[in-house]
Amino acid sequence: ALIRQLPGYDPDVAKNRAEARGIMERLGYGPTKRIHIKVSARDNAAYRDPAVLLIDQLREIYIDAELEPIDSAMWYPKVNRKGRRSGLKLTGNDGGDPGQAFYENYACGSETNYDGYCKPEIDALLDAQSQEVDPEKRRRLVWDIEARLAQDVARPVLFHSKSGTCWHPYVKGYV
Repeated sequence: ALIRQLPGYDPDVAKNRAEARGIMERLGYGPTKRIHIKVSARDNAAYRDPAVLLIDQLREIYIDAELEPIDSAMWYPKVNRKGRRSGLKLTGNDGGDPGQAFYENYACGSETNYDGYCKPEIDALLDAQSQEVDPEKRRRLVWDIEARLAQDVARPVLFHSKSGTCWHPYVKGYV
């Protein structure tokens, strides 16, 4: 599968972690010299729970992280002023089309591109994929964008989840 070609997507978790430890060791870190960081996350379960999982996995590669829960009212002001070194953000995608998420999270100047990632060549690819009418050509463009973002470590994707909601006015009492 194409996804296995991206860094970190090999299904062999032990191999991935060994490679990550190797990178850290080449940078001078190891079991006795670890990095200490805070992982900021909105203080609600949807953000906090994945952040705790991230923190647990970071320990495997010489990174000791502490959860910094941020009250939701303070989250976006902190993010907008770049008041964190690392943070966990959830990103929704409307209808399964990657174009919307690409523009929101990676386009130069996007208000929700909180990391400030900006490459004009990626923006050109984003425009090209959004205008492509041939489904197969668009699929290849989207894959090219995805691969470049992964290579750049633009904003590492930690997990994918699925959820659904009902928006029909005749549905009552949905929990």
